[in-house]
Amino acid sequence: MALRWLAASVKLHRGHRAGWIRCAQTVRTQSTQDQDQHERRQSYVHHIGSKPLVYRNVGQHLRLAAERFPDNEAVVSCHESTRLTFSAVLDKVDRLAASFYQLGLQQGDRVAVWAPNGILFYLTNLAVARAGMISVGINPAYQVLELEYSLNKIGARAIVATEGFRQANYYGMLSHIAPELATSKLGQLTSKSVPSLRSVIIDSKKKLPGAFRFDDLFELAGEQDIAKIERLQPRISPDSGVNLQFTSGTTGSPKAALMSHYGFVNNGLHIGERHELDRKEHRMCVQVPLFHAFGMVIALMASISYGSTVVLPSAGFKAADSLAAIVRERCTVILGTPTMYVDLVRRIVESGARLETPEIATTGGATCSPKLFADMKHTLGVRKVKTVFGMTETTAVIFQSLHEETPEDVQETVGHVTDHYEAKVIDTAGHTVPFGEAGELCVRGYGTMLGYWGDEEKTRETIGADRWLKTGDRFALREDGYGKIVGRLKEVVIRGGENIYPKEVEDFLNTYPKILEAHCVGVPDERLGEELCAYVRLKDPSERIDREEVRRYCEGKLAYYKVPKYVRVLNELPKTTSGKVQKFKLLELFTNEQEHAQK
Repeated sequence: MALRWLAASVKLHRGHRAGWIRCAQTVRTQSTQDQDQHERRQSYVHHIGSKPLVYRNVGQHLRLAAERFPDNEAVVSCHESTRLTFSAVLDKVDRLAASFYQLGLQQGDRVAVWAPNGILFYLTNLAVARAGMISVGINPAYQVLELEYSLNKIGARAIVATEGFRQANYYGMLSHIAPELATSKLGQLTSKSVPSLRSVIIDSKKKLPGAFRFDDLFELAGEQDIAKIERLQPRISPDSGVNLQFTSGTTGSPKAALMSHYGFVNNGLHIGERHELDRKEHRMCVQVPLFHAFGMVIALMASISYGSTVVLPSAGFKAADSLAAIVRERCTVILGTPTMYVDLVRRIVESGARLETPEIATTGGATCSPKLFADMKHTLGVRKVKTVFGMTETTAVIFQSLHEETPEDVQETVGHVTDHYEAKVIDTAGHTVPFGEAGELCVRGYGTMLGYWGDEEKTRETIGADRWLKTGDRFALREDGYGKIVGRLKEVVIRGGENIYPKEVEDFLNTYPKILEAHCVGVPDERLGEELCAYVRLKDPSERIDREEVRRYCEGKLAYYKVPKYVRVLNELPKTTSGKVQKFKLLELFTNEQEHAQK
């Protein structure tokens, strides 16, 4: 009896234990499933891409283009009546690169390039890369103090510039900064204001005191010295710096972001592939400035990758010149910022022109309203409107359109995360938020800048030890890899405790028939902390609009607190050369207006 009871007890105990184990396993399985689902719901994507990254520098990339597409036109400068094939570009670039060594420059030296769009800017930047030096694009709109700041910030050893642009006399401005230039020997400048600067090269027919003539540089080096440039290429690491990009300055003093050869080459390859440059020979109307990442990478590097032609309509953007270039050069791709497209569409409508060749229109550099997308497709007659989104610090593009996508994807997002990039969205505590929830966009990939030149503190603020780069954009990420900008984190307007994201209001105001473009800024308010002020440009400058008219249009469509308290009309908005509205200058306008009213 005792033995039977013991056996029954053991059997019962084993049964309970087995049941407990099954229960524990069920709990663990459920917990694991919940964890897996939680991880899958978090705003993180990694788009590997179908093509591997390549490990080559910009100079090697150019030589490869010259071998593959020797007779393709590389660049057409309409205003200069100049055309160069890829083989001709390589020849001129190597002559120029060799001449830099004749001037005493060394690998790693910074060479500033101060010029509007044209052959000088195109060739010089490629020559600096082939020489293993670092090019620095200087904004053509810079004045004396901005130029002096930029040259000292990056320790420029040489500057290559046009004689002037528009009303600005570049040589005169350089002489103002460095009065020693007029009496210095060529290549031996010693300046108190810019101690690093040794050589000044000016594109001029005249022999200006202390300055080399740009055209003379092509004859400065001998054939043996020119041949050394090709032999130099294996000693230029793809991971080294190739270009310094000053941030656009929409929020204050610019920083200088150092880009790598590796980032330039690969971003150009993947941008070009999504722009379908690999499918046929394309001719790109480049309305954007070349000194900006948009022009340098999205246009120049993509064209080199696939043998496409860069068409430069004019030194600085003019809608009439763009239209003429598109028609005359039979451009199939158009690149521009939203503001440029606003003006181009308007010009086409006013002229009654009908475009036959454009297939793709790409917008970037700033957010684009749904209405403008529709206007672009209808007026330009393109089969596709594409978006690109990125920032200087990421070597241009981190999100862009795919080959096939819905109209909603184009109009409501900034595109799909680009190949070989990771993206995530975090809250203020640094935790990843669920898909669809807004937070700060962070990215990680091959194109991340090497850092801000001479500013380790700012570099650490932007890029963590884990190499995640904080973009400062308030962003919502979808599970399929598409994303949407909600606004800039620093642009959030807090009105009496209510958060207002200017982009939402701007997109709505852009649908009003009278308004050509609208830009909103937060302005001080004694009672609420901040109020919203809308600066608008009208389609017809002879018309008028006031706050009451805007309020009536917003009524029932926008929450009351999002309706701008102030509406100001400007015929021209303060913008960077790359087409971005400088909102800090709009705030300055408002502040000056209030101060004047109180006097």
